Amino acid sequence: MYYEPTSHLPDPERQAGFYEGVTAKRGVAWVADIILIGIVTAVISTVTIVGLFFIPVIWLVVGFLYRWMTISGGSATWGMRLMAIELRDAEGMRLSPVQAMLHVLGYMVAMSMVIVQIGSVILMFVDERGRGLTDMVLGTVMLNRRA
Repeated sequence: MYYEPTSHLPDPERQAGFYEGVTAKRGVAWVADIILIGIVTAVISTVTIVGLFFIPVIWLVVGFLYRWMTISGGSATWGMRLMAIELRDAEGMRLSPVQAMLHVLGYMVAMSMVIVQIGSVILMFVDERGRGLTDMVLGTVMLNRRA
C-alpha cells in the first residue's frame, strides 16, 4: 500500500479514479498543445516575414509562454483541459505562477535531452501516481479533473 502521512493528494489505491488513464490523456493533451503551438508559431513567423529565420526561437518562446500562462491560470494547458486532466501540487492545490514556471522549465530541460525525456515518459508509466521526472522533482501530480 502506498502511504504518505503528509500527502494531501488522492491515494492511488483507494482513489484510483483520479489517476485512471492519466498517462494516455497526457500524451493526447501533449499532441494537442504541440499542434496549437505550431499553428501560432507559423502565423507569427509568416506575418513577421523576418520570423521565418527564427522559427526555432519563436517556437520555444510561444511554447514557454503558452504553457506557463495556461498552467498558472488554470493548472492545465488547453490540451489538458480538453482531456479533463490538471496539475496539482503536493498540497493538492492548483499550481501558482512560480510553480507553473518551474514545471514548464523542467519540461523544457527534459525535452532538450532525449534520454531524460524517455526516462520521464517511462516514469509516467511505472509510477503509482503517473508522475514524470519534473513532477517528482517538484512534487506535482497530474489528476483527472474532479467532476
